[in-house]
Amino acid sequence: MNTVEHLTESAWPAPNCVFAVSFGRATLRGMMDLRQVVERYGTLAGNFGDAVPLEKFGLKSEETERLFSALDEDYHISRFLKFSQQEGKTYQINGEAVTHLAVDPAIRSIL
Repeated sequence: MNTVEHLTESAWPAPNCVFAVSFGRATLRGMMDLRQVVERYGTLAGNFGDAVPLEKFGLKSEETERLFSALDEDYHISRFLKFSQQEGKTYQINGEAVTHLAVDPAIRSIL
C-alpha cells in the first residue's frame, strides 16, 4: 500500500489566517464543504482513521478529484488527511494516484 500524507503540527486557526479559510471556501463553492465531507466520512468509515474508498463518497470522478485536491492543497486541512492507494477505483489527487482516504479525528477541531 502506498501512502501519501501531510504531517504538520501547527495550531488552528493560525493567527491572522484569513486567506486559508476564504481560499478554501472559494475553491469548494458549489461542492461539499469540509463539515459535509467529514460527516460523510464518519458515516462511511464508522471510526475515524479507517480508510474509506473515495468512490463511496458518491461523487462523479471529476468532482472527487477537484474536491479532494482542493482539500489537500489547504495546509490547515491536509494535515488531517491520509490518502492511500489500495484496491479500487483510482483518482488523481494533486497528481498522486489514490483510492482511499483516512481522516484523523482531530479534524473536528477546525470545523
